[in-house]
Amino acid sequence: MSTLASTHEAHAPAAPDAKPVRKPLWSRLFHAITAAQQRRADREVARYLASHGHVLNDDAEREILRRIGGRLL
Repeated sequence: MSTLASTHEAHAPAAPDAKPVRKPLWSRLFHAITAAQQRRADREVARYLASHGHVLNDDAEREILRRIGGRLL
């Protein structure tokens, strides 16, 4: 048989007036920029595949990486 010891503070609900912790401005800005770049890359891949019969083979993959590879670095 085992027991579990805990303190009252560990199970206490958060204070109602406590504000949620926000990430720093630079962190939020960085994540917003990288998310926008990812969405743009996803749109370009979808557009390329739609214009080439929705086939992803080695040649298509190389062309996609050539088109968006320089912008990701």
